[in-house]
Amino acid sequence: MKNNKNIAIVLAAGVGKRMQSDVPKQYLLLKDKPILWYALNAFENSRVIDSIILVVGKGEIPFCRENMVAKYGFQKVEQIIEGGAERFLSVWEALKVIKEQAEPGYVFIHDGARPFVNEKIIVDTYEAAKAFGGCVAAMPVKDTIKIADEAGFGVKTPNRKTVWMVQTPQTFEKQLIVEAYGELIESLEELENKGIQITDDAMVVETMKKMPVKLVEASYENIKITTPEDIKIGESLI
Repeated sequence: MKNNKNIAIVLAAGVGKRMQSDVPKQYLLLKDKPILWYALNAFENSRVIDSIILVVGKGEIPFCRENMVAKYGFQKVEQIIEGGAERFLSVWEALKVIKEQAEPGYVFIHDGARPFVNEKIIVDTYEAAKAFGGCVAAMPVKDTIKIADEAGFGVKTPNRKTVWMVQTPQTFEKQLIVEAYGELIESLEELENKGIQITDDAMVVETMKKMPVKLVEASYENIKITTPEDIKIGESLI
């Protein structure tokens, strides 16, 4: 009998400056549905997800409740909350809600601008998180990667076999990710003084818990919609 609670945090608080649109990118249409709809739909219909916390931009809760959750009948969206100024702060706002819930379980942190997450990716990251404590959806790079210096010259070429593109969801045992983020928030000034910038959830666990995070092969189609060109790619994938 299942006695844990698996929660998806879907991040939709970004403004999408690179999209060159007055409308936040997550609400732009991809074919006939908002980009955000696709991610919510995947978690809504997943057999391993019990509830969803949707994180939106300032002042967007009423709009999102009416035009996304109610309009499309998403039953698993437990709460809609406002995010922070940075991605990691938006995640922390959701984790503070989860922290108050007693049930053990797993947390799936997903960018709402990644519309092509699917059940296989969700389940694969769930199984890996159960086995290793934490994991991220990712894919091996196809191209040769160069490390550049400040002047824009290539100074190092890492072995392509060891370089992966990180995606979402990034999935963790609940207590692990709540504790790691709590320690991160308490250490922000110290990390800033050291020049350490946190760019994803795996890095929070790696930095604060000194714990490696498993890479789970996902899909090259699990793209993030960031620029107008990505809309065309997304439409072709649909």
